[in-house]
Amino acid sequence: MCADKKTTPASGKESFEDELARLEKLVESLESGTVSLDELVTKYEEGVRLLKSCQKSLEAAELRIEQLGKRADEGQG
Repeated sequence: MCADKKTTPASGKESFEDELARLEKLVESLESGTVSLDELVTKYEEGVRLLKSCQKSLEAAELRIEQLGKRADEGQG
């Protein structure tokens, strides 16, 4: 049985994949041209928040990968 991971265990926030999917849906709805101005602004604000969160997640993953690479290099020497 596979558990549906909606949050990351440590932080309780949505996973990167979930946030990216929400961001993609927001962009689609904004591009549709069928939302009111108020709704557009609200969705844009949420999109900016999601984008920043996704960027932070990617930066953290990149840092972890760099650290693992350094450890691997140290172990070979």
